[in-house]
Amino acid sequence: MTGTERQTGTQRQTGTEGRTGARPQRSTQRAGTDGATPRERVLTAPPPAPGRGFADTWWGRGWLKALEESALDGARLRQGRRAARAGAVGAVSVRPGRLTAVVRSAEGTAWRADVLLRRLTEAEWDRLLGTVAREAGHLAALLDGEMPRHLVADAAAAGIDLLPGIGDLEPRCECGEWDHCAHTAALCYQVARLLDADPFLLLLLRGREEADLTEEWQRRGQRRAEEEREPERARAGMPAGEAYARATRLPQLPAPPPVPGAPTIPALAGGVPPAPGLDVGALEFLIADAARRARRMLAEALRPGHAATPLPEPLDEGQDAVRMAAGGAPAPVAERLAAAGGRGRVGLELAVCAWESGGPAALAALEGPPRPVPGAAERLAAAWEGEERPVLRGGGDRWTVVGEGLQLRVDAAGRWWPFRRRGGRWWPAGGAQPEPAAALAAARGGEGDGRAGHGPEGDGREGEEPGQASPSSTG
Repeated sequence: MTGTERQTGTQRQTGTEGRTGARPQRSTQRAGTDGATPRERVLTAPPPAPGRGFADTWWGRGWLKALEESALDGARLRQGRRAARAGAVGAVSVRPGRLTAVVRSAEGTAWRADVLLRRLTEAEWDRLLGTVAREAGHLAALLDGEMPRHLVADAAAAGIDLLPGIGDLEPRCECGEWDHCAHTAALCYQVARLLDADPFLLLLLRGREEADLTEEWQRRGQRRAEEEREPERARAGMPAGEAYARATRLPQLPAPPPVPGAPTIPALAGGVPPAPGLDVGALEFLIADAARRARRMLAEALRPGHAATPLPEPLDEGQDAVRMAAGGAPAPVAERLAAAGGRGRVGLELAVCAWESGGPAALAALEGPPRPVPGAAERLAAAWEGEERPVLRGGGDRWTVVGEGLQLRVDAAGRWWPFRRRGGRWWPAGGAQPEPAAALAAARGGEGDGRAGHGPEGDGREGEEPGQASPSSTG
C-alpha cells in the first residue's frame, strides 16, 4: 500500500504503568490517498525476544487476557504464539472496529485473518471525552505512550469498557474455523506488541483516531476551564414546608451527581499542636484513603447496571493493611502497617507486590498454605505439547522450575501465578495466567509490574522446593 510513510525506531524506557525494559522497535505506515481511509494505520512489529512474552504493559496483558479467556482451544493459542514468534504475521491494518493481517501457516499457505472489536457509540464517546477532559493527566499520559489505569477506571465508571473482555475479540479467518484459529490468535499476539508501543491504537479500534481525539480533548479542556472561571450561579429552590404542601405536583428528582475530580486533602500540620500520641501523618493518609475510596464507590454506584452487580467480598484487617500500603502509604505509615500485620518490612513489600499483581487472589497465592489442587499435574503435562518442557519439582498447588529459581502456583479457580526467587523469598512475577506455559513465560520474561525485581538480590536458585521431578516435565 502506497502513501505517506513514517518510520519510528525509538525505544521507551520503563514507564509508570508496569513497563519492563526497552520498548521494541516499530515501523508505522499511515494510509495515504490511494483509496484507503485516513482512519487506517498499517504497522509492523518484530516478534518478541526469546524468552520474553508478547506484552510488557498492563494494557497489553489485558488485551491478551481477553483473547486467552475467550478462545475455546488452547492448542490453537499455542500454535498462534509460535506463528507470531516465527514472524508469520504480515503488516497489520488497524482501523475502526477491525484488525486485518495476512498470516502464513507452517506449510506456507497465506490466510487473511480479521479480528473485530465493537466501536463505541457517539454517546459513549461523548462520555469518554468528558471524562478525559476532567483529568489533564489522562491526555498527557496517552501522548507519552501510556494508558493510565485511572483513565480505564474512570471510563468504566461512565459505563465504557476500553479494553476488550471475554468474547469481545470476534475472529474472522479464510481458513473457515468459527472460533479463534492459529491465524487470528497470531494476529492478536502481534497486536499486543503494537498496543504496548502505542495505546492510541486501541482508541482507533474503538472508532476515533489520535489527531481527532487530541483536538477534541483540548477543546473540551479549554471550555471547562472557562466555565470554572465564571461565577457560580445561584440555584432557585423552595422552602421545605412549601414542598410538602405541594406534594401532588413535586418536581422531578434531580439527575445523579457527577463524579467529582480527584479529592483535595487538607493539611493538618502547622496549626494547633496535636494531642499527645496523635500521628498527624497517619491521620492525613487515612483521610486521603477514605476520600479516594468514597469517590470510587460513587463512580461504581453511578454505572449502569450497578444494582445487579454482586458486592465484593469484604477485606479482613490483613488484606486491608496491604491495600492501604499499595495505595502509596508514606514510610512511617507503611512501617506501622507492617508491624500491625506481623509481616515486617520485606513481608509487606512482598504482599504489596502480590496485591498490585492481582488483589486478594494474588495475595492468597503468595501467603496461603500449600494445598492439593486436583488436576494440576495433568494440566502441566499437557501444557508444553510440541515444545521443550521444563523440569518441575513439587506438587499440590506449587511447582518449582529446577535450576531457574522460578515457581508456578495454581489457585482453586485454576489460574496460574508466576513467582521468582529473590533473597530467599518467592516474589510475585506478574498477574494470573490461564495456562502454566503463559505463567512460566511471565516469570522468565519479567512480565510482572516490575516489583518482583525490587526484592533483595540472590542467585535465584536457593531453597528450591524438595520433591520428585514431575513426570510430565521430563519428556
